[in-house]
Amino acid sequence: MIASHIQYLYYRDMFEKIALITNNDATEIVDTLQTVTNYLSSRDIELILDENCAKLLPNSGFRELDLEQLSKECDLAIVIGGDGTMLRAGRVLAEHDVPLLGINRGRLGFLTDIPADSVESHLSEILDGNHFIAERFLLQCQVERDGMNIMERDAFNEVIIQKWNIAKLIELETYVNETLVHSQRADGMIVATPTGSTAYALSGGGPILHPALDALVLVPICPHSLSNRPIVIDGNSIVEIVVGTPEIDHARLSCDGEISSELTAGDRVRIQKKDKKVRLIHPAKHNHFNTLRKKLHWG
Repeated sequence: MIASHIQYLYYRDMFEKIALITNNDATEIVDTLQTVTNYLSSRDIELILDENCAKLLPNSGFRELDLEQLSKECDLAIVIGGDGTMLRAGRVLAEHDVPLLGINRGRLGFLTDIPADSVESHLSEILDGNHFIAERFLLQCQVERDGMNIMERDAFNEVIIQKWNIAKLIELETYVNETLVHSQRADGMIVATPTGSTAYALSGGGPILHPALDALVLVPICPHSLSNRPIVIDGNSIVEIVVGTPEIDHARLSCDGEISSELTAGDRVRIQKKDKKVRLIHPAKHNHFNTLRKKLHWG
């Protein structure tokens, strides 16, 4: 049985308005971007460019909108870049239930699974309905200080609490559904979704979670106690991490690699599943294990 948070839905959609998104102004993106715009225009699809795409295609005649605005108008968003660009776009597009397709011009490309050298053939299949949509969940993170909520962020991959600017361990207490899991001294803690289990959490020794699992993984970063190992928990759990390190600016919080907040003693970081989902479009032949073999160079 496929877990409820990820549904493989087969579509024969007519996408009338497609947004193009990139986070890179490198010239090598231009060729792919031009190929995509030429092909989509030939199918009489209305195109909307984000600010970065518009810089790469000056005087294109296409509308230019920021990420928040275009997410309210498009039927589909195509990201040209790497996984980092997909993470940023996914957090915004999820608010408006816009499906997301990735063309890989980055490094690994776990989320951007359309090769840049076969864009037209893949787009043709997808626009003709030969694709499926997989739903991935997001995390919602809050920081509570002295009884007040001082910050709220979303994460697609992971929430990380880690030491900062010091060469010593930080002190953390971790709770799951109000039950103490452990008190530890470590370089930090990663709370990752199945999507994020192949990112920093994997480098930290965490397990790879299949995206169909409704689960979270807690991965300590270089814990002082070598018996402190990664733990997989139910995806609907509420994780709370309390910072014990007394010095300010010795611990920081990041969401999907973006620094979000400095942390101090007594700060309580609360992490749980968000009520919005990211909808990823994959080619019909997409297979998660094929992706793992290719990207991680398995035999």
